[in-house]
Amino acid sequence: MTVRAGVVVTGTEVLAGRVTDKNGPWVAQRLLEMGVDVAHITVCGDRPDDLTAQLQFLADQHVDLIVTTGGLGPTADDLTVATVAALYGRELHLDEELEQRIHAIVQRWRSRLSAATDSEPLRAGIRKQAMVPQGAHSIPPTGTAPGVAIPANDSETLPAVLILPGPPRELQTMWPKALDSAPIVEVLTRRAQIRQNTIRAYGLSEPDLAATLRTAERQITGFDELEITTCLRLGELEMVTRYAESAATAYTELAGLIDEHHGSQVFSIDGSTIDDIVANRLAGHQIATAESCTGGMIAARLTDRAGSSAYVIGAVVSYANEVKSNLLDVSAETIEEHGAVSERVAAMMAEGVLSRLGVDIAVSTSGIAGPGGGTDLKPVGTVCFAIASTERPTVTRTLRLPGDRASVRALSTTAAMHMLADALGPAE
Repeated sequence: MTVRAGVVVTGTEVLAGRVTDKNGPWVAQRLLEMGVDVAHITVCGDRPDDLTAQLQFLADQHVDLIVTTGGLGPTADDLTVATVAALYGRELHLDEELEQRIHAIVQRWRSRLSAATDSEPLRAGIRKQAMVPQGAHSIPPTGTAPGVAIPANDSETLPAVLILPGPPRELQTMWPKALDSAPIVEVLTRRAQIRQNTIRAYGLSEPDLAATLRTAERQITGFDELEITTCLRLGELEMVTRYAESAATAYTELAGLIDEHHGSQVFSIDGSTIDDIVANRLAGHQIATAESCTGGMIAARLTDRAGSSAYVIGAVVSYANEVKSNLLDVSAETIEEHGAVSERVAAMMAEGVLSRLGVDIAVSTSGIAGPGGGTDLKPVGTVCFAIASTERPTVTRTLRLPGDRASVRALSTTAAMHMLADALGPAE
């Protein structure tokens, strides 16, 4: 990759952990998809000296582009533009047309709230947001804060800077126009054309994949031209490979080797997530969930995407045994004989919600998420699953999942999604 970038996320609330950073990873992913290598993501508070230090650090790393997020509002602690301008030796000037545009946006917003139409502090805040560094390019606001693109300085000791707002929705909406600004276009014209492919596997360990990659390194010509990163998350192992067009053959050979060694565990070779696959395979079906230890997390995951009402009918969170019996028709005798955490009870839960809600496929969970409640026979992390269907016999499974309560519940949800994908089979 011939173009390198750094991202600076500003905001004391982010630094303190009160707000989770969503901007840094989002910007980095967009840049990587475009063939820009992201060297660093840093976080600093709303202090000019600290922001200046971060900008200088990235400049010293010889990045070609710095993207900052946050610090563009009307209040006294919103100092990103002024701080960057000072470092680059560019005086601020008032962009009167931009000031009028921001004023109109604010007035529309305040009129909807029936707020006072104008005040001196309000006008001062608008004026502050309309101050643009000399020679910079302003980017139209998607909220009230405009973005700013500043070209590299003449000596090229300071790279181009793209200054974006902090609210993720504003930043993401502004992104396309920000890329069209002249200083950013100039940087992006130097980037290499990079491909990115993602392979996802379930139940594959990192050591096993590492062994296969060592084999690939010995056998595949051009393997060193592949940039491979792996990440294990909730039982799923993701392998992302970035490479130039010249290394396409090497990647094809690598993908073939992965399939040869781990084909039964690979569930996606085109970047699709398990949620994408389940949603696709649920076309023409109707599904319901019956959940105990996962507390509705499977239903939440199924309904997390637009259009899920076409196939998700409903859910029953049957945490108490009485609910299992009264709403899902699990007999008290079965619970007494096998225990609430058992494949027999999980099967009856899935079959009960299948019948009660009139769907053609259902998934259930019953387990011990911890930290208490475990026994020698059924330790914490024991989770029983079932898939009931109108088209085939009920399938059950028991897993012993590691980690704390949150981990067991999250791993259970992912396991249920993979069971659903297997039960539904490839889409027609």
